[in-house]
Amino acid sequence: MTAAGLIFSNIHDRSIPEMTARRTMASIPFGGRYRLVDFTLSNMVNSGINKVGIVTHNNYRSLIDHIGTGKDWDLARRSGGVMILPPFITAYDNPRANQLYTTRLEAIMGVTEYISHCGEDLIVLSDSDVVCNIDLSQVIEQHEKTGADLTLVTKKVKLCGGDKENIGKIIVTTNDDGQITGFSEYTALMCGDYDVSTNIMVFTRTFLMSLVDSAISHGYTDFYRQALPFVMASAKFCTFSFDGYYATIDSLPSYFARSMELLENSTRAALFAEKDRPVYTKVRNTAPTKYAEGSVVKNSLIADGCVIEGTVENSILFRGVHVKKGTVVKNSIMLQNSCTGENVTLNCVIADKNVVIRDDRILSGSETLPYYIAKGKMI
Repeated sequence: MTAAGLIFSNIHDRSIPEMTARRTMASIPFGGRYRLVDFTLSNMVNSGINKVGIVTHNNYRSLIDHIGTGKDWDLARRSGGVMILPPFITAYDNPRANQLYTTRLEAIMGVTEYISHCGEDLIVLSDSDVVCNIDLSQVIEQHEKTGADLTLVTKKVKLCGGDKENIGKIIVTTNDDGQITGFSEYTALMCGDYDVSTNIMVFTRTFLMSLVDSAISHGYTDFYRQALPFVMASAKFCTFSFDGYYATIDSLPSYFARSMELLENSTRAALFAEKDRPVYTKVRNTAPTKYAEGSVVKNSLIADGCVIEGTVENSILFRGVHVKKGTVVKNSIMLQNSCTGENVTLNCVIADKNVVIRDDRILSGSETLPYYIAKGKMI
């Protein structure tokens, strides 16, 4: 069977409003040279999916700039390739098109024409707040063998009460045959090992179309609470358990924590060591990083085009960052083209793109509440 992909770029924007004020969740920079969408898009391309639609909502200029023609993912094709699906693309036949979507189900309703015109047998859905390297061809293979209408990728996670980061995540219950029997939301009263939905799923295309039609006719807006339970008794829903590294970005502290995990060898190996599953991104032709005499760099990820004159420890610097003399950057993230003056001290700071930090500034946050500097600001 052949498959097409569908990526949701905006539905989690409210989770991290500090960084999505001018961009989509999919466009958030991550790991020194990537955007979050790179992981989802690479997972699909590496699994042989060469037709991908990216559903947008607003603030998608940076996403369009990053994706371009899709050539960096080998998706610049006459047939298939990558397509940005802006709001109202099916306004003439969508009864809910008078308003922008607010849920996953409404987002799918808005691109029903794209889905119906796909010649592929399967549709692979994924969010863009996901950081993982998964072989989707294995998920597709299992989907075909089981004859399922839906195969949902899950991750076994230990959850305990008081873990605010996981509140609201979808818990999946199954029977002895591995078929899904129900969905529920994680609450602070729950504690134990649970199968959590990764929001990566494979649908048989004709079933997905019938699911959307049914949801529209009943006025449903919620995917897990209404649409899926309504048809569960007459359909076959299965799970695929993923045992590799998996993380979601659902708050500024989680963005900081997941970024800091990249400084660990095990995390980098889980994401980038698979030779047949590389993570692709937009290629830029920039000069190598310059390390000035007297500079010190320890346990950090430094992208190309940087100039390091001071000290950088346990930090991630994106392309074009300039750290001047006497400056100490620790446990921090500096996005593209940000720069510091001299004798600056940074600890647990996230500096967005084009930030300027003037001489003699001392800025510090904490691991649970990093100090964030908005894009283009001067301090």
